[in-house]
Amino acid sequence: FDSLPFTAQIIDQSWFPLDWQNDPTIESMLVMINEINDTFKDVKNLWKALIEDRKIQFYFLPIKNMGLTDELYIKMNSRGKPLTKFEHFKAAIEHEIRLMDKSLADDFEDKLENKWTDFLWGYRKDDFLIDGLFLNYLKFICDIITYEKGKSTQGRNYDELSLIDEFFSHDDEPDGQDNVRFLTKAFDCFCDLKLDIKTELFEKHLSIESLPDKAKVSGNVDLLDHCFKNYIDPKTGKRSFSLGQIILLYSFMQYAMNYKTISSDQFNERIRIINNLIMNSHDEIRDNDDSAKSNRMPAILKQTKSIILDGKILDQNEIENNFNVNQLNEEREKQDWRIKNPDKIADLNVLENNNLLQGQISIVGLENSNLFKRFDEAFSCDRDLLSCALLTFGDYSRVEKDWRYTFGTRTNDSPWKFLFHMNAVAKGFEKTHAVLISLLNSNEHIDEEYLKKLVNNYLVKCENERLYDWRYYFIKYDEFRPDCFGKYWIKKNNYYDIYVMVTSTKLSENSYQPFLKVIDSDHLDRDDYGMRLKYEDKFVYCEKNQFEEKYIKDADKIKDADKKIPISQNENGIDTENRIEKYRSSKKEF
Repeated sequence: FDSLPFTAQIIDQSWFPLDWQNDPTIESMLVMINEINDTFKDVKNLWKALIEDRKIQFYFLPIKNMGLTDELYIKMNSRGKPLTKFEHFKAAIEHEIRLMDKSLADDFEDKLENKWTDFLWGYRKDDFLIDGLFLNYLKFICDIITYEKGKSTQGRNYDELSLIDEFFSHDDEPDGQDNVRFLTKAFDCFCDLKLDIKTELFEKHLSIESLPDKAKVSGNVDLLDHCFKNYIDPKTGKRSFSLGQIILLYSFMQYAMNYKTISSDQFNERIRIINNLIMNSHDEIRDNDDSAKSNRMPAILKQTKSIILDGKILDQNEIENNFNVNQLNEEREKQDWRIKNPDKIADLNVLENNNLLQGQISIVGLENSNLFKRFDEAFSCDRDLLSCALLTFGDYSRVEKDWRYTFGTRTNDSPWKFLFHMNAVAKGFEKTHAVLISLLNSNEHIDEEYLKKLVNNYLVKCENERLYDWRYYFIKYDEFRPDCFGKYWIKKNNYYDIYVMVTSTKLSENSYQPFLKVIDSDHLDRDDYGMRLKYEDKFVYCEKNQFEEKYIKDADKIKDADKKIPISQNENGIDTENRIEKYRSSKKEF
């Protein structure tokens, strides 16, 4: 008997009528049972895995006492069970809404089955399912509801049934009804626009390229499509949408909800303001817990709503702890400036779109509108050459913690962004601004030929006058300007005691004293952060206004300086002789 096929054992049972073998449905079931048996018959402890470990679970929806009509069976198979997890979710949320308000439930069900499905169908993936699209947007709306109520989404369970209990339960009236109405409005606002959402809404106002009539973004332009498909990471169950993207999509949603009262031109300017605020509020945009300082999203969405609906930027008396204060002030100034300078708005927009500025243009200043285009022109040139040209006008660096200085580099945008943006950790913004404006004002056209001329003239001038300011060495020798993070350790503001950092925050074994690297890069002592040259019997240092040679005794112990090469300086502490060339010429004696 055991040798019979698994289905033959079933057919052999007394309760199995012989005419069932002629039923195509029964025949299909028997074929599938055989396939399942052939696949899993050698699996050990299968029953334990299925029953005790619950590897497979089924949802059961009791309907006898739910007050539901026969229409529910349209969504179900012949056994009265939900076909999918999404169908289970729909039945559950529709049941909760019906317990709150029958007409509200009727409207919700009708739109979910027809209007919203038709709309989502245009966003379907290759699997032709819209279930995940709807649920992703639902989760976005739940997060928005949370923020608008002044709460945090930290620790949120994005399980769909848990969200029903939290936001759409009949036990939570009237909030439950309000949340359903908001969800309905949030879907309807895009469905009712009667335009191509991608091209006539998102691409009309956002671009990844720098265009004068669009705000420049670095990621997805069609944020609604991105939300439908990627709001929650299916692997982790965590939100993969950034807080900045939430704010931008919320802005578009507010515009769609008030489409008849906000003109396209008004929204175009307002979404640019929002984008500028997002790009310059990395430290402020956060949701850590329910405290106002740690969770700024409720205040940020309130500010966003005010800007989108009314074009009004709320001040600190009206709302605290939202976007970056400096950027808020700049955006208010721009609003007034645009009214007075309508012919220059396009130039301002292009300047805002610059990758190094990302909306914050204070480093140039609204008062220098004649230089807007020239900034873009200058930073289209070789950045290393531009850095040298800036140094001919002065020290444009900024300093953190009184010792870590930043200069621009050839290919890394980060140090330039650090230089050009106001922040609380770095001094010297006004100094950087002054040097930049001096360069931009120095010629009507900034190109590489002009920059080379500035650099060469400066070097010749220093050599003719025999005044070798630290900037001379910085410009003259490439070793001073590695293409890293633009960071330097400068001791007590003495630029001759300078050390190049190749990380963004601290010295490492690859750091070095640039004067010494120019002289002999092969003998930099990596164990001492490149602060000295190491030979078999001696170390060589360059400190302040001299080179020092110290002989090694034993076990790396050194004596006081045995030999020195002093560097002549004037009363202002500026070298009056090229210390690198002097060392080279004195090397035999030294």
